[in-house]
Amino acid sequence: MAVRQIRIIGDEILNKKCKPVKEMTDRTKELIEDMFETMYEANGVGLAAPQVGILKRIVVIDVEDGYQYVLINPEIIEQDGEQTGYEGCLSVPGKTGVVTRPNHVVVRALDENMDEIEVEGEGLLARAICHECAHLDGQLYTELVEGELMDTENDEEEITEEIQKMADAYKMEADKIREAIGESGLEQMKKDMAVQKAVTVIADAAVEVEKAADAE
Repeated sequence: MAVRQIRIIGDEILNKKCKPVKEMTDRTKELIEDMFETMYEANGVGLAAPQVGILKRIVVIDVEDGYQYVLINPEIIEQDGEQTGYEGCLSVPGKTGVVTRPNHVVVRALDENMDEIEVEGEGLLARAICHECAHLDGQLYTELVEGELMDTENDEEEITEEIQKMADAYKMEADKIREAIGESGLEQMKKDMAVQKAVTVIADAAVEVEKAADAE
C-alpha cells in the first residue's frame, strides 16, 4: 500500500466525470488499498478515486461504524429526510461549509469482489455516501455550500500564541518549547486546534439553530 497525492480544488480532474469499472484487476485492487491508506493518513472518512487522480467510479468510506465500505460504480437508489451540517473535504483543505444532504440513503454498488451490494446509511454515513458519489460526477461540496466557506486551519500566529501560553505557564522560553515539541508535535498541535475550531463552529451553529427554533 502507498499514500497517494490528494488532488486539490483547482485541479481540473476534480471536475471530470469518472468512467465505470468493468472488471477487477490487480491495479484496481492496489488503487483501493492505496485509497484507504491515503484517507487514513489524511484523517478523512471518505475518498473518491478522482481525488487521487484516477477517473474511475470508486469510493472508499470509513465512518468508524465497524465497516470499511468499498463502493464501485455506486448509484444512489433511495434517499429521504434531510440533514444540514458542516462538511469538509480532503481536496479543499482548511475549509468547511454548511451543506444540506439527505438523512437516509440506499446505494447500490459493486464491492471489491465485483459482487452487487446495497448499503443503507443514515446520518454521517449518508452524508459521506452523497459527498463521495458526487465526486464521481465532478462535483465538489463547495458548489452546495449555504453561505460562505469558513477557515478551519490555524495560521502561524495562532500557533505562536499557543506556544507562548505554554512558555508562560512553564516559565520557559518560547523557542525552547517549540524545539521540545518538534515538527511532528507542531503538526499535531495544528490538527488538534483545527478540530477544536471546527467543534466550536458547529456548536455555535447548533445554538443558533436552537434559538431560531425557539423563536418560531
